Amino acid sequence: MKIHLQRKNDAVHFEGSSELGNVTVNIDGSESIGGEGKGVRPMELVLMALGSCSVFDLSSILKKQRQIIEDIQVEVEGKRREEIPNIFTHIHLTFTLKGQLDEAKVHKAAELAVKKYCSVHDMLAAGGVEITYSLKFV
Repeated sequence: MKIHLQRKNDAVHFEGSSELGNVTVNIDGSESIGGEGKGVRPMELVLMALGSCSVFDLSSILKKQRQIIEDIQVEVEGKRREEIPNIFTHIHLTFTLKGQLDEAKVHKAAELAVKKYCSVHDMLAAGGVEITYSLKFV
C-alpha cells in the first residue's frame, strides 16, 4: 500500500491520494502551524480510519447474518494526552443502528468488528490506546 501527499499552498494544505483509486483527500494542519481549514487534520484521519474500518466490518458481519440495516452511523471521539506528542489515550466509538436487527447479534458482531477484524484497532491498541464502543438502536 502506498499513498502520495501533494502540497497545495504555501502553508500546510496537502492533497492525499492512493495508488488504489482516484479519490483524493484534503488534509490541513491546525491554525497554530498555518492551517487554513481546507481539510481534515491528521489526527482526525486516524479517528476516521478506526471508525470506517470498524463500521465496514460491522456492516459486513450483519449482512452475512441476514440482518436488515436501514441505517448505520458511527461517531468516534478521541481523548489526547496533554504532553507532546499529543497521542490518543482513549477512543470511544458509538454505533447508531436502525433496522430489523437482533440486538444480541449486533452486540456480538460489534465485538468481532472492533476487537477482532479491524486492523486499525489492533495498531492503535498495540500502541497503548484504550478503545471502547457502545451501541445505540433507533
